[in-house]
Amino acid sequence: MYFDSNIKFLRNRKKLTQDQLAVALDIKRSTLNNYENGISGPSIQSLVILSDYFHVAIDTLLRVDLAKLRESQLYELEHGQDVFLKGSNLRVMATTVDRMNRDNIELVSEKAKAGYTNGFADPEYISELPVFQLPFLSSERKYRTFQISGDSMLPIPDGAWITGEFVQDWNEIKTGEMYVVLTLNEGLVFKQLTNELAERGCFQLISLNTTYRPYELAATEIREIWKFVHYISREVTESQLTDNQVALQLKILTEEIGALKRRFESQAGK
Repeated sequence: MYFDSNIKFLRNRKKLTQDQLAVALDIKRSTLNNYENGISGPSIQSLVILSDYFHVAIDTLLRVDLAKLRESQLYELEHGQDVFLKGSNLRVMATTVDRMNRDNIELVSEKAKAGYTNGFADPEYISELPVFQLPFLSSERKYRTFQISGDSMLPIPDGAWITGEFVQDWNEIKTGEMYVVLTLNEGLVFKQLTNELAERGCFQLISLNTTYRPYELAATEIREIWKFVHYISREVTESQLTDNQVALQLKILTEEIGALKRRFESQAGK
C-alpha cells in the first residue's frame, strides 16, 4: 500500500503545506499528518474526499507508487485518464525514458514504419527505436516523430519528419487539425481529420493536396492517433498565400500604383 507516501507526494506536487491541504479538505492537520506518516489509516469517507480532491481513483491512491510514474503519466492521471477509472477504455502505450526518467521522443523512419504497424504496443520493439529530446516541448506530454512519404500533404514535403503528441481521448480530436494515424490496414498515414466519432463512429481523412480525395475511416480501424506539433525537412517549400494575405498584397499594390499615379500627375502639372 502506498497511501501515506502518495498523499504527501500529491500535496507537494500542488505545492501545499499540511495546514493548507487540511483546510481545503476540512480535516484536522494532525489527522493529515498521521495519514502521511502512516500512523493511522483513512476512513472510507476520507478516501472518497481525497480521491475527489486530487482526481485520482481510490485504487490508485492505495496501490500505485505515484512517485515512480513519469511526468506524462502523472499528467494523464490528473486529467481523468486513470486506469482504475477508465478500465479497458484506457489506451496503453509502449514508451521509453532517459536516465532522468523523462519520456524520450522515439523516431520512426520510413524503413521502420512497416514494423511499427505490428510493434507499436510492444515495449521491446519500441525500445529499439532511435530516441532524442526536444527541450522546448512540454514534459507533461508524450511525443513521437514519424517520417512521411508521398505528396498528399504538400506543402509538407515527401520525407519530412512529423512530430506528434499522443492523443489519449479521441473525442478531443478537433476537426480541421492534422494528425498521424496508425491504421489497421494502411499503416501510418498523415492527414487532416474531420471528427465524426460521436455521430457516426468514424473520421474523415483529408489530404492537403486536393488531387487526393478524402475518405472515411472507422474508429475500429485505428490503433493510435498523434496530434501534429511540427515538422522538420531539408526542403524549402513554396509559401502558399491565404486569402487575407492575397488581399493585403493587392491593397499594397493598389496604394503603390496610386502613389505613382499622383507623382506622375504632379510632375506633369509642373
